[in-house]
Amino acid sequence: MAENKGWQGFHTGITEHEFNAFDNLIKTVFHHNGWFIEQNVREALEAWADALTNENIHRWLAPYSFKSEKAVRKKIAVIGAGNIPMVAMHDILCVYASGNDALVKLSRDDDKLLPALFSLLQKSDDALDSHIEFTDSKLENFDAVIATGSNNSAQYFNYYFGKYPHIIRKNRNSIAILDGNETSEELKKLGNDIFDYFGLGCRNVTKLYVPEDYRFDSFFEAIYDFNPIVHHNKYANNYDYNKAIWLLNRQKLLDNGFLLLKEETALTSPTATLYWQSYKDERELRNHLATKEIEIQCKVGRLDMAFGSTQCPMLWDYADGVDTMMFLSSLS
Repeated sequence: MAENKGWQGFHTGITEHEFNAFDNLIKTVFHHNGWFIEQNVREALEAWADALTNENIHRWLAPYSFKSEKAVRKKIAVIGAGNIPMVAMHDILCVYASGNDALVKLSRDDDKLLPALFSLLQKSDDALDSHIEFTDSKLENFDAVIATGSNNSAQYFNYYFGKYPHIIRKNRNSIAILDGNETSEELKKLGNDIFDYFGLGCRNVTKLYVPEDYRFDSFFEAIYDFNPIVHHNKYANNYDYNKAIWLLNRQKLLDNGFLLLKEETALTSPTATLYWQSYKDERELRNHLATKEIEIQCKVGRLDMAFGSTQCPMLWDYADGVDTMMFLSSLS
């Protein structure tokens, strides 16, 4: 399904009708959320298919102790974001794998795919139906909370859910540290870190750190194949708007026709833009970044995460560095 090969037969656990209904949702969900184009939804599904192998699942769960089957299950409220397709999937899986029940309230921007997907998964695991509940109603009768959102929504979450055991996530962004010797292939993979899901995820790179006197020619040449992104209306509107505002304010820009680069100290750049900043000494830079760890999700570079890997996290790569499984296992 992720690769759009068509129904593969009854051994998949679902009928051709069920397959076609979900496949049609993949193709049409962009009518509900214009950012969720078919390519991005299929990429998200493929990433989950690659992550959820038997080997990966065993490695992921091996370090944890779990409740006995007779233990009382806790009900965990999961509040999902809506920036990229099925972004709440990992939290739901964590709750289920830890022997607890998930009460899931999704963002209106991403409330179609996961319920449909879990409806299919229930065909091969009846327990999902009784241990995972999706709701549009007010959250009630739960024991703990896992909530993901913006800095503003995090204040709301803390106010209403702070008395419960909780994980509450705020805005984070990802950065790349270049040394100037990157190959064309490495820079092209960096393009995936920047452009996948239109750059809307917390794992997308929004800031480059480059050596002094860095020339961006090689970078622009390497990422040129991503230029069709500007034909997407919502992305193009952001590109045009930011370009107009910055030019009116006489800001210095680098522009390749589909991405704007602006020298800026902040980490969070608007959609269709990328901030950059130069450094003299990498050790000093890393000492500086250590003071901003709470704002950074991923660091990409030759001494950090591999180029092109930010949107392919493994099951044990927890958001914000907070071990969700450990949190759930600790609930008494």
